[in-house]
Amino acid sequence: MPAPRLVAFDLDDTLTPSKSPIHAEMAEALAALLGVVPVCIISGGQLEQFTTQVTDRLDLDDDARSRLHLMPTCGTRYYRYDDDGGELREVYAHDLSAEERAEALAVVEREARRLGLWEEETWGPVLEDRGSQITFSALGQHAPLDAKRAWDPTGEKKEQLRAAVAPLLPELEVRSGGSTSIDITRQGVDKAYGMTRLAEHTGINLADMIFIGDRLDEGGNDYPVKAMGVPCIAVDGWEATAQTVRGLVANLEPTHA
Repeated sequence: MPAPRLVAFDLDDTLTPSKSPIHAEMAEALAALLGVVPVCIISGGQLEQFTTQVTDRLDLDDDARSRLHLMPTCGTRYYRYDDDGGELREVYAHDLSAEERAEALAVVEREARRLGLWEEETWGPVLEDRGSQITFSALGQHAPLDAKRAWDPTGEKKEQLRAAVAPLLPELEVRSGGSTSIDITRQGVDKAYGMTRLAEHTGINLADMIFIGDRLDEGGNDYPVKAMGVPCIAVDGWEATAQTVRGLVANLEPTHA
């Protein structure tokens, strides 16, 4: 695999445990990578997850921070720090209309209740309006890992809900998100969409990037990136990611974008 000009990462279960802060070892490796190459974090989560789990916990100088690209909700929103590494600014936001968001929220709640998948005891909100994405999280956004793994270990519940909601929202895209979540966006919006926008804004060809994720298997939410031909590295947790990043740092010369 040739040396990349940009390295992109999934967030949960790649850079961090699901909905959890980045480990100090992973933060150190990521900071070192930003010293030699631009980095993008792309996930279905909202910006707050990126900042509280990762960026607020990185020790970066202004130069390194200016090379960090953040793409929440699969790239329907895009943020970068100012050139001096100062304020985080919005590059674009491709939001759903108010009517689309209201309909999606109503449909996913109705179908979850009908299928017996609406839990009364949760950790945080089950439904989130992220502007460019509606997200259903069966146990709430802050559910502990053990509870999420136990709720739907085979993914059958999540797929049952996705299959019920999709035909009721024909103008929107309904797909599996994290371990207990369903994401609803505009048609054609997935991580491949975000990576395409990233290439347009940076001028870096997709073939010159590397994407690192934990769900590159067919049907996984990282798979669309692999399917579009971006060189990919599969990992099974932050420990494997940190090891991979250290290897990349050792073989990279500094580049900028």
